[in-house]
Amino acid sequence: MKGFKEFLLRGNLVELAVAFIMGAAFSAVVTSFTQIIMDVINKIFGGRADFSSVAIGGVNVGKFITALITFVLVAVVVYFFLVKPFNALQERINRNKPEDKPGPTQTELLTQIRDLLADSRSDGSSEGYPRV
Repeated sequence: MKGFKEFLLRGNLVELAVAFIMGAAFSAVVTSFTQIIMDVINKIFGGRADFSSVAIGGVNVGKFITALITFVLVAVVVYFFLVKPFNALQERINRNKPEDKPGPTQTELLTQIRDLLADSRSDGSSEGYPRV
């Protein structure tokens, strides 16, 4: 029972559950937006933008066309209302952060240690260790 409790209280599981719930809620918003766009398309084409009955060579491809239009509209909404604002926010946050200067590399540190050890040995120290 203790392991199950730890599993449920893990941060990643909670974050995933929140993301799933938010995704479901956002799905309703995107579906409504898609319906508005489809209604606009119907108005432009005089109500003939119902793709469900479109057939090519006896094969009904209308549902695929409708799903494709829905996918493109969802991608547009997600990009312009989620991805683009999030990237702009991240850029603004990163712009205000002071830049961290990279420290010395491992090779540079080892070179400094070698040079310090060589200097300490040349001082006449019999032990070969740097003086403190």
